[in-house]
This record gives sequence, structure tokens and C-alpha cells, in this order.
Amino acid sequence: MQNNEHAQPAPEELEEQLPANAAFVISVAARLVGVHEQTLRYYERAGLVEPARSKGRIRLYSLHDLERVRQIRRLTDDMGVNLAGVEVIMRLTDRIRQLEMQLEELQNERRRSRRSSSM
Repeated sequence: MQNNEHAQPAPEELEEQLPANAAFVISVAARLVGVHEQTLRYYERAGLVEPARSKGRIRLYSLHDLERVRQIRRLTDDMGVNLAGVEVIMRLTDRIRQLEMQLEELQNERRRSRRSSSM
């Protein structure tokens, strides 16, 4: 029987404790999301993930990149979506996020405008 006192926390639990600007080299990123390094390189070539690069051209994966890879894996592994479908889904998801941010900005501007006109 296994002793759970020494169980390793899940990568997601560890990530919650990291600063938002944390970055990981490919070997660590691959381990955190449970894929091979070649898979991350393949996703990059397919345009599904775009890690930053250090001055020495080393790939640096952000927490956002790791979550994106997890989403790709859920779509491919759990839902059977091929990579072409994943690309479309990810592009649409990104566009929705952009539009949500624009909407929030417009709503904030509208609130400010109403406040200043009521003075």
C-alpha cells in the first residue's frame, strides 16, 4: 500500500504558487504537461503554441503556454479532434477572448463617460 504523505503535488497545484511571469525550458514544460519535448516542438511548428525565446534562442514556455498545451491535449486525446480542428478551435477561442476584452474596455469607457457627464 502506498503512503500518501510523500505524494508529489500535481503540476497544476505547483503552478498556482508560481509568479504569473514564470517561464520554463522545454524539458520542464514537457514534464509539467505530460508530453514529450518533440510534441511541444510539433505544436510550435503547427502554430498551436508560440513560446517566447531567450537571447540564446531557447524556448521559454509561460504558464499560459502550458495551459494552452493542456487544452490541445484535451481536444485531441479526450475529444478526438485532429490538429486542423484544434487550430480552428484555438483561433476562435483566442478571438473570443480578444472580443471579451474589447467589450470590457468599452463598458469601462461608457461607465467613465456617464460618471463625468453626471458631474
